[in-house]
Amino acid sequence: MTTAIIGVGNIGGALAQHLVGGGESVVLAAKDKSRPEALAQELGPLARAASVEDAIADADVVVFAVWLDTIKELMARDAGLLDGKVVVDPSNPLGFDKSGQMIRTLPEEQSSGSVVAALLPAGAHYVKAFGTLAADALATAANREPQSAVLFYATDDDTAATTIERLIHAAGFEPLKAGGVADAGRIEMPGGDLHQAGLNGALLDLDEARAAVAAEGSALPGTTR
Repeated sequence: MTTAIIGVGNIGGALAQHLVGGGESVVLAAKDKSRPEALAQELGPLARAASVEDAIADADVVVFAVWLDTIKELMARDAGLLDGKVVVDPSNPLGFDKSGQMIRTLPEEQSSGSVVAALLPAGAHYVKAFGTLAADALATAANREPQSAVLFYATDDDTAATTIERLIHAAGFEPLKAGGVADAGRIEMPGGDLHQAGLNGALLDLDEARAAVAAEGSALPGTTR
């Protein structure tokens, strides 16, 4: 199985390193082609760089490790290439205002997961994952001992669930399903009770994470309670 990672910033770069460390093949792509080329060379024979279109076409799984607005732009151009593929969405509904302050870019009741899922072709297998931790925690918390840190995911698709559990394990974390796409807001920020920011920075083990998923919590963007 080959995983394309579109975007090799803090999230995409850390994920590429973890997946290669777990024995997975990755193909890296970004607008600035020099960055994926340099990272692929650093990571060795399990990694290579390609254009965005070629990376998507050659992969079984596609991770869009870019801002939500960039995902929308890529979907407008490349959605047809995603038919039959597992699409992994780490995005959060965040952006910056004119003064540089981070702001929410979607209405409170709408998750970025619901937006991205609606843009995909019917044959794509959507899963929300790899965006539930801050970038520094994602980079440093892999293969934690004695108990692995949990990464939540949300999907309504069995193929996507099986695939993301394999990749989360390969990346050095413990997977746990938070629900379907309707629950994606629980694992996004701002506002998600299962995002690390909503957990006051905590990294949860599996028992703690199961208890958190079962907790009532307040109404959240994209959440059905």
